[in-house]
Amino acid sequence: MIRSTEPGRRCRRATAAVALLLCALLPASAQNTPWQRALPGYRYEFPRDHFNHPDYQTEWWYYTGNLKTAAGRRFGFELTFFRQGVARPEAAETTPPVAGAAAKSPWELDDVYLAHLALSDLEGARFYHRQRVNRAGPGLAGADLVARRVWNGNWQVQFENASAGSEPAQDLRAVCDEFALQLTLRPAKPPVIHGVNGVSQKGPERGQASHYISYTRLAAQGALTLAGQKINLSGLAWMDHEFFTQQLAPELEGWDWFSVQLASGEELMLYRLRRRDGSPDPYSAGTYVDSRGVSRHLAASEFSLEPGAAWRSPATGARYPVHWTLRVPALELALEATTRLENQEFAPQPGDTARVWSLPTYWEGAIELMGAQRGAPISGVGYLEMTEYDRPVHFGAQ
Repeated sequence: MIRSTEPGRRCRRATAAVALLLCALLPASAQNTPWQRALPGYRYEFPRDHFNHPDYQTEWWYYTGNLKTAAGRRFGFELTFFRQGVARPEAAETTPPVAGAAAKSPWELDDVYLAHLALSDLEGARFYHRQRVNRAGPGLAGADLVARRVWNGNWQVQFENASAGSEPAQDLRAVCDEFALQLTLRPAKPPVIHGVNGVSQKGPERGQASHYISYTRLAAQGALTLAGQKINLSGLAWMDHEFFTQQLAPELEGWDWFSVQLASGEELMLYRLRRRDGSPDPYSAGTYVDSRGVSRHLAASEFSLEPGAAWRSPATGARYPVHWTLRVPALELALEATTRLENQEFAPQPGDTARVWSLPTYWEGAIELMGAQRGAPISGVGYLEMTEYDRPVHFGAQ
């Protein structure tokens, strides 16, 4: 674990488990605030929906990618921004200001902003990761439509103003003690809306869902500074943006999530929600995106994710399946997913202040895929996230 020199306490990547645990620390008045839920029929609008949605309690912007040098040295990266609502800013929007009333302090806590930065040196077998937490304060962290920016300290993504009919390029920058990363990300396809009727449904009840947007193919170009050396990189990145209030059912204890970018120009997003008995939940789902950018929802019955060989963490004892078989029969697609670096686990270490949050560990890392589609060989790259393998976290207590 890399020590952070940034002010304030640090925390892990914003997953729904983090949201649940943060809510447990909030005052009852904040937890009882009537946050908006992700419901069918939501009308998406861009660029507005690339940025902040304060009426929803939980929101994240999640960037991953597979990069390489001209000589073929490979790296993976992750940069995630997370907003967790503490108090819904409802009164400020609906109540006229009172003459003579004191102005709201910029230090008043409406949201907690977390961020997570990771670098996988796949050839050097090194995994670097860092985390931080801030309040918005006087510009410390946020997601702003006017500025076209999402940031936490000196980690940021700046959206360019796009011309009519085109998607905005995004400039990603992050600096820490061990490395610095600067990338320009250019969308090859328009954003994808996952799910059905505007929601990615993850449970049987109304509102157990998220509004879920992805750029599934971003051409990445930039530079990494590592050990004092500047390394030029290019490759593919993926961006997820989700906002919701409570999306997971109480009988769930974790999930396995894949992003897949095939050499054919197609993409897949697949997730397996795991129930307490270890079986896949029927609200597991996915999305297929063809080479033109046309997307198709995949129900749980239309694909399978089969775990294979596992790696055991020396830090936590958790066993993570790092070899998977992915099958989508309707696409005549079968893939084997492996990784060059088995240890891509986020686990707090002794002396890491994130331990005070008692947060669960998880595995998140770069993968490679080989297989066949319609009888022809096919390959690709992607990212895999596996949660709650060290200990289950139940999601019904919120």
